[in-house]
Amino acid sequence: MTLSKLQRYILLTVWESPKPRISRQHFYQFYAKLKKAPAKKLQTNIITTSIERLIDRGLIIGYGQKTQHKLFITHVKLTTRGKKITKPLLGQQVELPIFKKNYRSTPTRPQK
Repeated sequence: MTLSKLQRYILLTVWESPKPRISRQHFYQFYAKLKKAPAKKLQTNIITTSIERLIDRGLIIGYGQKTQHKLFITHVKLTTRGKKITKPLLGQQVELPIFKKNYRSTPTRPQK
């Protein structure tokens, strides 16, 4: 499953959050790092589209208000499937070969 940079950022931000539900206002920090950020209204549309696609894939749960014509997502939460997808995005720690040696195979001194 391919994810955009913004979608990966959303998943990692929700994962690293100490609270289970996180406000969508945190996702605007993604554009604060960019030199050429789109207009604020476009940022809102892009973030909404990314959140809706993550919800459709079953990676996050959206909380908000539903009107007759539109859904306003205010908070999001990771699902169990989303947690499984997010763990590999964090990267894997490399094992050092030094700790794999078996030190018991070294010759021991004979006992008297």
